[in-house]
Amino acid sequence: MIFTDKSLATPDVVRILGERFRDYRMRLRLTRKEVSVAASIGMTTLYKFETGNMTDISFRTLFRLLRVIGLGENWKQLLPELPESPESPYLYDDNDKKMQRVRHSKK
Repeated sequence: MIFTDKSLATPDVVRILGERFRDYRMRLRLTRKEVSVAASIGMTTLYKFETGNMTDISFRTLFRLLRVIGLGENWKQLLPELPESPESPYLYDDNDKKMQRVRHSKK
């Protein structure tokens, strides 16, 4: 997966995602106009994303685009649900209650 490579800056990741998105769109035989309308985004935004001329993209926009090409459910892979484990005591406080936040003691 590309995100495990710490040497990639955000613009590089966005560029790679844009190129991959273009490949998916073309394989599905969708025009930029069709995707633009279906995702409710501007043609210029889509063009910049696909051609690598965008340095950042909002999650909302990316999610809309993923839905158009049938990958809307893939967001779950970004942060998979963390399995509960007895080996992970940091999830519970001293009273066996699931922690709601992390606090560090003041020194």
